[in-house]
Amino acid sequence: MDGKIKKLYKIVLTGGPCGGKTTGQSRLCTFFENLGWKVYRVPETANVLLSGGIKFSELSDDEAHKFQENLLRCMLQIENTFFELGESCDQDCLIICDRGAMDAAAYIPTNKWDLIMKENGLNMVDLRDNRYNQIIHMVSAACGAEDFYTTEDHTSRREDVSLAKSLDVKASASWIGHPYFDVIDNSSDFENKICRMIAAVCQKLGLDTGDRLATNSKKRKWLVKYLPNDQLFPPFQDFDVVHNYLQTYTKNMQARLRKRGQKGHWNYTHTIRRPRVRGQVIEVKTQLSHRDYVNLLSQKDETHYPIYKKRRCFIHYNQYFQLDIYCKPCHKRCEGLVLLETYSALEDQELLDRLPKFLDIEAEVTGNAAYSMFNLSLVEDWDKSKNFCHYLKGPDEDLNVGDHKTNQVSYIHTNGKLRK
Repeated sequence: MDGKIKKLYKIVLTGGPCGGKTTGQSRLCTFFENLGWKVYRVPETANVLLSGGIKFSELSDDEAHKFQENLLRCMLQIENTFFELGESCDQDCLIICDRGAMDAAAYIPTNKWDLIMKENGLNMVDLRDNRYNQIIHMVSAACGAEDFYTTEDHTSRREDVSLAKSLDVKASASWIGHPYFDVIDNSSDFENKICRMIAAVCQKLGLDTGDRLATNSKKRKWLVKYLPNDQLFPPFQDFDVVHNYLQTYTKNMQARLRKRGQKGHWNYTHTIRRPRVRGQVIEVKTQLSHRDYVNLLSQKDETHYPIYKKRRCFIHYNQYFQLDIYCKPCHKRCEGLVLLETYSALEDQELLDRLPKFLDIEAEVTGNAAYSMFNLSLVEDWDKSKNFCHYLKGPDEDLNVGDHKTNQVSYIHTNGKLRK
């Protein structure tokens, strides 16, 4: 490998019936094999078991519960077999799971799922957030492309459009909250849908694909006036999030740690953002153990405060949103700050039509340096700081540090902290 660190990347392809999952898996496999990667494809465990003559309609409640428990155990063991092969492989390795552990949660009541978790010593953060690097949900054609929905040529598919829609919602809801969850909807033709899926994987891996996967998907961000009542939201998952910026050898690089979790279970990520290469900011994310996270914390940059957030994840009109609610302790500029984020390739009006109507959105702040997490975390007041980043040309923050010109920043946070 000539000193190169081998990549092992584990993704789940999930979604409702007739969403392009089978085709997507094949195309993704071919694409990465052409890049010189070793690709393993983990079969869908439910299909393996159901092909043996099991019919859910004939199972009692106790039998269905035990079946789902054994299905989960079997799935984890099959996946572990492929994961170990990936660990020992001397090539970069992509492992594509045809559905994953949380898909089983979509088909049983929450209390039964919680019982399975408890009886098998499992927890949601490890099973959903730590086990896989990325989740791709391929939205069923029954949701927005009904003319293309079909059960032909699928011997195991019997769902009508209404049931397919319901199954799609359940499948996506079970994965809400994974740190890297992409929903690939039907806003384009099928070929572009597949390209968007592959591009989403390449983007998370930091792979330069040139124009082979042309897509205009980008991060969009809006300022929200206040957090409304929980009852107004669709099904959601809340997480505690802590960001710490780290010292770097050059001002043109940013490094940060993220700690993200629920109920005392945590996921740790190290992110490095480097200067632009051929128009792209290179971002490398590495999943960490707790020990590595603690060790890296000793390198934190004292010119930045830690950032504390509650992150709420939900799906609205097939669009995946993250709502960041900034929490104390924080700089006074962050008090009361609520930001809504999503990735989308939709045209402006189409995306605006999908924004949650139950949120009082004040303004779009995509590209506004006043809402960069790097800037929000600065200890110094902005009008005195030489570290303020002005031009947000990457997906999250800018890398152009130290050219402070306050008159180029538009402050519009109306709770009194960012008025200008």
